[in-house]
Amino acid sequence: MTFPSSTATDAGAESADTADAASTAGSGPAVVGRSPGQLMWRRFRRDKTGVVSAIIVLAFFLIALLAPVIAALYGKDPYTTYGQNQPGLLNDFGYPIAPNGGISGDFWFGLEPGLGRDVFTQLVYGIRTSLSIALVVTVITTIIGVAMGITSGYLGGKTDYVIGRVIDTLLAFPSQLFLIVFLPVVEAAIVLPEEETPVWLRYVSICVVLTVLGWATIARLLRAQVLSLRAREFVEAARVTGASPFRVIFKELLPNLWTPIIIQSTLALPLYVGAEAGLGFLGVGMTEPTPDWGRMFQVGVNVYHSDVTYLLFPGVSMLIFVVAFNLLGDSIRDAFDPKTKR
Repeated sequence: MTFPSSTATDAGAESADTADAASTAGSGPAVVGRSPGQLMWRRFRRDKTGVVSAIIVLAFFLIALLAPVIAALYGKDPYTTYGQNQPGLLNDFGYPIAPNGGISGDFWFGLEPGLGRDVFTQLVYGIRTSLSIALVVTVITTIIGVAMGITSGYLGGKTDYVIGRVIDTLLAFPSQLFLIVFLPVVEAAIVLPEEETPVWLRYVSICVVLTVLGWATIARLLRAQVLSLRAREFVEAARVTGASPFRVIFKELLPNLWTPIIIQSTLALPLYVGAEAGLGFLGVGMTEPTPDWGRMFQVGVNVYHSDVTYLLFPGVSMLIFVVAFNLLGDSIRDAFDPKTKR
Protein backbone atom coordinates (compact mmCIF):
# COMPACT_ATOMS: atom_id res chain seq x y z
CA MET A 1 0.00 0.00 0.00
CA THR A 2 1.45 3.38 -1.01
CA PHE A 3 0.35 6.88 -0.22
CA PRO A 4 -1.20 8.49 -3.31
CA SER A 5 1.22 10.71 -5.18
CA SER A 6 0.67 14.43 -5.56
CA THR A 7 0.71 13.88 -9.33
CA ALA A 8 -2.52 11.90 -9.30
CA THR A 9 -4.53 14.91 -10.45
CA ASP A 10 -2.12 15.50 -13.32
CA ALA A 11 -2.33 11.83 -14.25
CA GLY A 12 -6.11 12.05 -14.48
CA ALA A 13 -5.99 15.22 -16.54
CA GLU A 14 -3.43 13.87 -18.98
CA SER A 15 -5.29 10.57 -19.32
CA ALA A 16 -8.45 12.51 -20.10
CA ASP A 17 -6.63 14.50 -22.78
CA THR A 18 -5.38 11.27 -24.33
CA ALA A 19 -8.87 9.80 -24.28
CA ASP A 20 -10.30 12.85 -26.03
CA ALA A 21 -7.65 12.62 -28.72
CA ALA A 22 -8.37 8.96 -29.26
CA SER A 23 -12.13 9.55 -29.55
CA THR A 24 -11.52 12.33 -32.06
CA ALA A 25 -9.45 10.01 -34.21
CA GLY A 26 -12.38 7.61 -34.34
CA SER A 27 -10.84 4.38 -33.13
CA GLY A 28 -7.66 3.18 -31.49
CA PRO A 29 -6.25 1.13 -28.69
CA ALA A 30 -7.50 1.47 -25.13
CA VAL A 31 -6.08 4.43 -23.23
CA VAL A 32 -3.51 3.45 -20.61
CA GLY A 33 -2.84 5.85 -17.73
CA ARG A 34 0.68 7.12 -17.29
CA SER A 35 2.69 6.29 -14.20
CA PRO A 36 3.90 9.08 -11.86
CA GLY A 37 7.43 8.56 -13.23
CA GLN A 38 6.25 9.04 -16.81
CA LEU A 39 4.36 12.18 -15.84
CA MET A 40 7.43 13.54 -14.05
CA TRP A 41 9.62 12.89 -17.10
CA ARG A 42 7.04 14.52 -19.39
CA ARG A 43 6.89 17.66 -17.23
CA PHE A 44 10.69 17.80 -17.04
CA ARG A 45 11.07 17.56 -20.84
CA ARG A 46 8.73 20.53 -21.23
CA ASP A 47 10.96 22.65 -18.99
CA LYS A 48 13.55 24.07 -21.38
CA THR A 49 15.60 25.56 -18.55
CA GLY A 50 15.81 22.16 -16.86
CA VAL A 51 16.81 20.38 -20.06
CA VAL A 52 19.56 22.90 -20.85
CA SER A 53 20.80 22.74 -17.26
CA ALA A 54 20.85 18.94 -17.40
CA ILE A 55 22.94 19.04 -20.59
CA ILE A 56 25.44 21.44 -18.99
CA VAL A 57 25.70 19.35 -15.81
CA LEU A 58 26.12 16.17 -17.85
CA ALA A 59 28.89 17.86 -19.85
CA PHE A 60 30.76 18.69 -16.62
CA PHE A 61 30.47 15.12 -15.41
CA LEU A 62 31.70 13.78 -18.75
CA ILE A 63 34.67 16.17 -18.66
CA ALA A 64 35.52 14.98 -15.15
CA LEU A 65 35.16 11.32 -16.14
CA LEU A 66 37.17 11.68 -19.34
CA ALA A 67 39.84 14.03 -17.97
CA PRO A 68 42.75 11.63 -18.74
CA VAL A 69 41.45 11.10 -22.28
CA ILE A 70 41.05 14.84 -22.85
CA ALA A 71 44.57 15.51 -21.55
CA ALA A 72 46.00 12.76 -23.77
CA LEU A 73 44.31 14.18 -26.87
CA TYR A 74 45.38 17.69 -25.88
CA GLY A 75 48.95 16.50 -25.44
CA LYS A 76 49.64 18.02 -22.03
CA ASP A 77 49.16 17.21 -18.35
CA PRO A 78 48.39 19.34 -15.27
CA TYR A 79 51.66 18.56 -13.47
CA THR A 80 54.45 19.52 -15.90
CA THR A 81 55.92 23.00 -15.40
CA TYR A 82 56.01 23.99 -19.06
CA GLY A 83 56.78 27.63 -18.32
CA GLN A 84 59.93 26.72 -16.39
CA ASN A 85 61.05 23.98 -18.75
CA GLN A 86 60.64 25.93 -22.00
CA PRO A 87 62.34 29.33 -22.34
CA GLY A 88 60.33 32.25 -23.64
CA LEU A 89 57.05 31.40 -21.90
CA LEU A 90 57.44 33.22 -18.55
CA ASN A 91 59.16 36.51 -17.77
CA ASP A 92 61.57 37.15 -14.91
CA PHE A 93 58.65 37.69 -12.52
CA GLY A 94 57.01 34.36 -13.41
CA TYR A 95 54.16 35.80 -15.48
CA PRO A 96 53.33 34.61 -19.01
CA ILE A 97 55.05 36.67 -21.68
CA ALA A 98 52.31 36.19 -24.27
CA PRO A 99 49.18 38.36 -23.84
CA ASN A 100 46.01 37.16 -22.08
CA GLY A 101 47.84 34.91 -19.67
CA GLY A 102 49.83 33.12 -22.36
CA ILE A 103 46.84 31.88 -24.37
CA SER A 104 47.99 30.37 -27.65
CA GLY A 105 47.48 27.41 -29.93
CA ASP A 106 49.74 25.35 -27.65
CA PHE A 107 48.19 26.50 -24.38
CA TRP A 108 44.47 27.05 -24.91
CA PHE A 109 43.78 28.68 -21.55
CA GLY A 110 47.28 30.00 -20.96
CA LEU A 111 49.87 29.22 -18.28
CA GLU A 112 49.78 29.28 -14.51
CA PRO A 113 51.84 32.20 -13.16
CA GLY A 114 54.90 31.08 -11.23
CA LEU A 115 55.06 27.35 -11.97
CA GLY A 116 54.01 27.66 -15.60
CA ARG A 117 51.62 24.69 -15.64
CA ASP A 118 48.95 24.35 -18.31
CA VAL A 119 45.71 26.02 -17.17
CA PHE A 120 43.39 23.95 -19.39
CA THR A 121 44.41 20.60 -17.96
CA GLN A 122 44.53 22.10 -14.45
CA LEU A 123 40.91 23.15 -14.90
CA VAL A 124 39.78 19.82 -16.35
CA TYR A 125 41.41 17.80 -13.58
CA GLY A 126 40.20 20.34 -11.02
CA ILE A 127 36.63 19.62 -12.12
CA ARG A 128 37.37 15.92 -11.61
CA THR A 129 38.65 16.50 -8.07
CA SER A 130 35.81 18.75 -6.92
CA LEU A 131 33.03 16.68 -8.47
CA SER A 132 34.36 13.37 -7.16
CA ILE A 133 34.51 14.69 -3.58
CA ALA A 134 31.08 16.32 -3.85
CA LEU A 135 29.53 13.18 -5.34
CA VAL A 136 30.98 10.89 -2.65
CA VAL A 137 29.84 13.21 0.14
CA THR A 138 26.37 13.61 -1.38
CA VAL A 139 25.81 9.87 -1.64
CA ILE A 140 27.04 9.10 1.89
CA THR A 141 25.20 12.01 3.54
CA THR A 142 22.01 11.02 1.75
CA ILE A 143 22.25 7.41 2.93
CA ILE A 144 23.00 8.40 6.53
CA GLY A 145 20.42 11.19 6.53
CA VAL A 146 17.69 8.91 5.16
CA ALA A 147 18.44 6.20 7.73
CA MET A 148 18.59 8.59 10.69
CA GLY A 149 15.63 10.71 9.62
CA ILE A 150 13.29 7.77 9.04
CA THR A 151 14.41 6.04 12.22
CA SER A 152 13.89 9.18 14.29
CA GLY A 153 10.49 9.99 12.82
CA TYR A 154 9.08 6.47 12.84
CA LEU A 155 10.25 5.21 16.23
CA GLY A 156 9.75 8.47 18.11
CA GLY A 157 10.20 8.56 21.88
CA LYS A 158 13.72 8.47 23.30
CA THR A 159 15.20 7.51 19.93
CA ASP A 160 13.72 10.61 18.33
CA TYR A 161 14.93 12.75 21.23
CA VAL A 162 18.54 11.51 21.04
CA ILE A 163 18.78 11.75 17.24
CA GLY A 164 17.08 15.14 17.34
CA ARG A 165 19.63 16.52 19.79
CA VAL A 166 22.50 15.20 17.67
CA ILE A 167 21.00 16.88 14.61
CA ASP A 168 20.55 20.17 16.50
CA THR A 169 24.16 20.02 17.70
CA LEU A 170 25.56 19.41 14.21
CA LEU A 171 23.43 22.14 12.65
CA ALA A 172 24.65 24.57 15.33
CA PHE A 173 28.30 24.08 14.36
CA PRO A 174 29.89 26.85 12.25
CA SER A 175 30.74 24.41 9.47
CA GLN A 176 33.45 26.38 7.65
CA LEU A 177 35.31 27.21 10.86
CA PHE A 178 35.01 23.61 12.04
CA LEU A 179 36.41 22.34 8.74
CA ILE A 180 39.38 24.70 8.86
CA VAL A 181 40.24 23.71 12.43
CA PHE A 182 39.43 20.01 12.36
CA LEU A 183 41.22 18.93 9.17
CA PRO A 184 44.75 19.85 10.35
CA VAL A 185 44.02 18.21 13.73
CA VAL A 186 43.00 14.93 12.13
CA GLU A 187 46.04 14.86 9.89
CA ALA A 188 48.43 15.83 12.70
CA ALA A 189 47.24 12.80 14.65
CA ILE A 190 48.09 10.48 11.76
CA VAL A 191 51.02 12.06 9.90
CA LEU A 192 54.35 12.87 11.52
CA PRO A 193 55.37 16.56 11.43
CA GLU A 194 58.35 15.88 9.12
CA GLU A 195 56.21 13.98 6.62
CA GLU A 196 53.98 15.37 3.89
CA THR A 197 50.26 14.70 4.07
CA PRO A 198 49.34 11.97 1.57
CA VAL A 199 46.86 13.00 -1.08
CA TRP A 200 44.52 10.11 -0.22
CA LEU A 201 44.45 11.13 3.46
CA ARG A 202 43.47 14.72 2.66
CA TYR A 203 40.81 13.40 0.24
CA VAL A 204 39.36 11.05 2.86
CA SER A 205 39.54 13.71 5.60
CA ILE A 206 37.59 16.22 3.51
CA CYS A 207 34.94 13.62 2.65
CA VAL A 208 34.59 12.50 6.28
CA VAL A 209 34.29 16.00 7.74
CA LEU A 210 31.83 17.18 5.08
CA THR A 211 29.77 14.03 5.64
CA VAL A 212 29.68 14.41 9.43
CA LEU A 213 28.43 17.97 9.10
CA GLY A 214 26.16 17.36 6.11
CA TRP A 215 23.76 14.51 6.89
CA ALA A 216 21.82 16.39 9.56
CA THR A 217 20.00 18.64 7.08
CA ILE A 218 18.33 15.87 5.09
CA ALA A 219 17.73 13.87 8.28
CA ARG A 220 15.72 16.72 9.82
CA LEU A 221 13.72 17.14 6.61
CA LEU A 222 12.83 13.45 6.40
CA ARG A 223 12.04 13.24 10.11
CA ALA A 224 9.34 15.88 9.62
CA GLN A 225 8.00 14.03 6.58
CA VAL A 226 7.85 10.71 8.44
CA LEU A 227 6.13 12.27 11.45
CA SER A 228 3.42 13.41 9.05
CA LEU A 229 3.15 10.14 7.15
CA ARG A 230 3.15 7.70 10.07
CA ALA A 231 -0.25 8.94 11.23
CA ARG A 232 -1.86 8.42 7.82
CA GLU A 233 -4.42 5.72 7.20
CA PHE A 234 -2.32 3.57 4.88
CA VAL A 235 0.45 3.26 7.51
CA GLU A 236 -2.06 2.46 10.25
CA ALA A 237 -3.66 -0.15 8.01
CA ALA A 238 -0.28 -1.80 7.41
CA ARG A 239 0.35 -1.95 11.16
CA VAL A 240 -3.09 -3.44 11.85
CA THR A 241 -2.47 -6.20 9.32
CA GLY A 242 0.67 -7.19 11.26
CA ALA A 243 3.34 -5.66 9.01
CA SER A 244 6.76 -5.42 10.66
CA PRO A 245 8.43 -2.01 11.13
CA PHE A 246 10.93 -3.00 8.43
CA ARG A 247 8.12 -3.62 5.95
CA VAL A 248 6.25 -0.45 6.90
CA ILE A 249 9.38 1.65 6.36
CA PHE A 250 10.41 0.12 3.04
CA LYS A 251 6.98 -0.57 1.55
CA GLU A 252 4.88 2.29 2.88
CA LEU A 253 7.09 5.20 3.95
CA LEU A 254 10.15 5.13 1.70
CA PRO A 255 8.23 5.15 -1.63
CA ASN A 256 6.61 8.40 -0.53
CA LEU A 257 9.94 9.98 0.43
CA TRP A 258 11.79 9.63 -2.87
CA THR A 259 10.75 13.09 -4.03
CA PRO A 260 12.31 15.07 -1.11
CA ILE A 261 15.32 12.73 -1.10
CA ILE A 262 16.11 13.29 -4.78
CA ILE A 263 15.43 17.01 -4.62
CA GLN A 264 17.55 17.53 -1.51
CA SER A 265 20.43 15.51 -2.95
CA THR A 266 20.33 17.45 -6.20
CA LEU A 267 20.49 20.76 -4.38
CA ALA A 268 23.20 19.56 -1.96
CA LEU A 269 25.82 18.51 -4.53
CA PRO A 270 26.71 22.03 -5.78
CA LEU A 271 26.96 23.15 -2.15
CA TYR A 272 29.63 20.52 -1.53
CA VAL A 273 31.45 21.58 -4.69
CA GLY A 274 31.57 25.11 -3.30
CA ALA A 275 32.61 23.86 0.15
CA GLU A 276 35.48 21.82 -1.29
CA ALA A 277 36.64 24.77 -3.39
CA GLY A 278 36.42 27.01 -0.33
CA LEU A 279 38.70 24.68 1.62
CA GLY A 280 41.22 24.72 -1.21
CA PHE A 281 41.09 28.51 -1.34
CA LEU A 282 41.76 28.70 2.42
CA GLY A 283 44.72 26.33 2.12
CA VAL A 284 43.21 23.29 3.88
CA GLY A 285 41.86 21.55 0.79
CA MET A 286 43.62 19.14 -1.55
CA THR A 287 47.40 19.30 -1.41
CA GLU A 288 49.84 19.91 -4.23
CA PRO A 289 50.22 18.73 -6.90
CA THR A 290 46.59 17.58 -7.12
CA PRO A 291 44.68 19.99 -9.40
CA ASP A 292 41.88 21.70 -7.52
CA TRP A 293 39.44 24.52 -8.27
CA GLY A 294 39.90 26.09 -4.85
CA ARG A 295 43.66 26.29 -5.13
CA MET A 296 43.31 27.83 -8.58
CA PHE A 297 41.22 30.57 -6.95
CA GLN A 298 43.90 30.97 -4.30
CA VAL A 299 46.61 31.49 -6.93
CA GLY A 300 44.36 33.68 -9.05
CA VAL A 301 43.60 36.07 -6.17
CA ASN A 302 47.33 36.59 -5.62
CA VAL A 303 48.10 37.36 -9.28
CA TYR A 304 44.91 38.97 -10.59
CA HIS A 305 46.50 42.44 -10.65
CA SER A 306 49.00 41.20 -13.26
CA ASP A 307 47.19 38.23 -14.83
CA VAL A 308 43.42 38.41 -14.44
CA THR A 309 42.95 35.77 -17.16
CA TYR A 310 44.09 32.98 -14.85
CA LEU A 311 41.30 33.75 -12.37
CA LEU A 312 38.71 34.04 -15.12
CA PHE A 313 38.58 30.40 -16.20
CA PRO A 314 37.95 28.66 -12.84
CA GLY A 315 35.58 31.45 -11.80
CA VAL A 316 33.40 31.22 -14.90
CA SER A 317 33.48 27.41 -14.83
CA MET A 318 32.30 27.19 -11.23
CA LEU A 319 29.65 29.85 -11.79
CA ILE A 320 28.22 27.97 -14.78
CA PHE A 321 28.24 24.64 -12.94
CA VAL A 322 26.64 25.88 -9.70
CA VAL A 323 23.95 27.91 -11.49
CA ALA A 324 23.16 25.03 -13.88
CA PHE A 325 22.94 22.48 -11.05
CA ASN A 326 20.71 24.73 -8.94
CA LEU A 327 18.40 25.32 -11.91
CA LEU A 328 18.37 21.57 -12.53
CA GLY A 329 17.39 20.97 -8.91
CA ASP A 330 14.54 23.47 -9.20
CA SER A 331 13.33 21.83 -12.41
CA ILE A 332 13.42 18.37 -10.85
CA ARG A 333 11.45 19.66 -7.86
CA ASP A 334 8.81 21.19 -10.14
CA ALA A 335 8.63 18.00 -12.21
CA PHE A 336 8.07 15.83 -9.14
CA ASP A 337 5.62 18.23 -7.49
CA PRO A 338 4.09 20.77 -9.92
CA LYS A 339 2.23 22.43 -7.03
CA THR A 340 5.53 24.01 -5.94
CA LYS A 341 6.06 25.67 -9.31
CA ARG A 342 5.80 29.42 -9.18
